Amino acid sequence: MTAVRSKICGITRIEDALLAVDAGADAIGLVFYAKSPRAVTAQQARAIIAQLPPFVTTVGLFVDASRCELNEILELVPLDLLQFHGDESPADCDGFQRPYIKALRVKPGDDIAAQVERYQNASGVLLDTYVPGIPGGTGETFDWSLVPQGLAKPIILAGGLHAGNVAAAIAQVRPYAVDVSGGVEAQKGIKDAEKIRAFMQAVKAG
Repeated sequence: MTAVRSKICGITRIEDALLAVDAGADAIGLVFYAKSPRAVTAQQARAIIAQLPPFVTTVGLFVDASRCELNEILELVPLDLLQFHGDESPADCDGFQRPYIKALRVKPGDDIAAQVERYQNASGVLLDTYVPGIPGGTGETFDWSLVPQGLAKPIILAGGLHAGNVAAAIAQVRPYAVDVSGGVEAQKGIKDAEKIRAFMQAVKAG
């Protein structure tokens, strides 16, 4: 079976990025959404990325950002992948000459397969927990049985994951990758080395 990839999101400090990489994370996530307690500036993101070793994917998370704002960040920050976490349409996500993933917030009754089909040009789709008024980072899981098999895009599973439940999530959903933020934190925006290591060990075991 192919190894499940992993992303540690909400990185705000160089030391946390290096901890994640050292523990085996494939990607780090940088949040460009001012309302998030894990938000970084373009300058902070540049400084973090400059310290990373090769072969680590850098992901920029945006929530309904204007095209102008997004282009300004892309001029300053060498991001590998864009993550759209708001109500962006397929047209909003296209046109930046970068691969992207689209986050979908899952709730009962959603036709996930139809939503995934809309984003034809996405490299993958991230499934997160639906909480009214909160675009992500809720720390809450959703019902993994809602995820249909055979979706048209690689699935990144998010929402309330931590070392204690990620192996079970992988066993049930069989995602391409898992994404964690709050589940490996000491406090919002500050990661915990032991939690990161425990999470990564659970991913590998799963």
